[in-house]
Amino acid sequence: MLRESVNALLAFIVVARERSFTKAAAKLGVSQSALSHTIRALEERLDLRLLTRTTRSVAPTDAGERLLSTVGPRFEEIEAELAALSELRLKPAGTIRITSGEHAANSILWPALTRVLPDYPDINVEIITDYGLTNIVAERYDAGVRLGEQVAKDMIAVRLGPDMRMAVVGSPAYFEKRGRPKVPQDLTSHNCINLRFPTYGGLYAWEFEKEGREVKVRVEGQLVFNNIALRLEAALGGHGVSYLPDDVVEEHVSAGRLVRVLADWCAPFPGYHLYYPSRRQSSPAFSIVVDALRYRGDASKRKPARSR
Repeated sequence: MLRESVNALLAFIVVARERSFTKAAAKLGVSQSALSHTIRALEERLDLRLLTRTTRSVAPTDAGERLLSTVGPRFEEIEAELAALSELRLKPAGTIRITSGEHAANSILWPALTRVLPDYPDINVEIITDYGLTNIVAERYDAGVRLGEQVAKDMIAVRLGPDMRMAVVGSPAYFEKRGRPKVPQDLTSHNCINLRFPTYGGLYAWEFEKEGREVKVRVEGQLVFNNIALRLEAALGGHGVSYLPDDVVEEHVSAGRLVRVLADWCAPFPGYHLYYPSRRQSSPAFSIVVDALRYRGDASKRKPARSR
């Protein structure tokens, strides 16, 4: 009976957090019908309705919310203690889940992990790319990667890279035809390649700063993408002006395939940081991953943070 109750409670927690039987069943590796039967049996044993089901959504009832808030953290404590037992192993082991934006994952996480993971075959790393400011505690990530100025004050932050700059670029052919913008406001008359955030659905306003003056420009154009690769490809193809991290375009600018404009308006800003809750117990596997990602540049060269 105890085993059945534990399994049922775990199933309920996943359904309540995912707000979907389909997603919960996939995460648990069971069929939807089996999962639904488990939840119904739990509700019958408790003589309480825990979930409100409609054709489009699943949500905890008041009783379900109470059960989730009281039982959920206890299971997390058990999982944390089990993970901590890995300290007794000769080799660090475990799975580290990290949420990150596309650029940080490609430019920082992947290169660092390819260097360290071959030495630790029992450490597994899962990286989920996401532009949103994910709640790593609620989504059960071990850590997240965001720009330094986006990290909450109650999190431990570890710098992963140097300060960054953005670059406004277009092909030589495009600027020969349309002319080069002199100030950020000139971009409103250009065919700009926009970024849509998958999480929020809105278009990103391009941000500029010069001599303490900050300017945000909402640009327009024929193309909208939600990733870096296509925005770069469109700029190289002469389809418009793009706004990209300077390390992404540096090689193409040097080779003459792209032309950079408004460079004096693209001020440095704090680079990427790994962040995680201060109460998180640091397992050997997690410590190894953090140490592999830690930026070891000259701190004296870092510029102060600015608002964006």
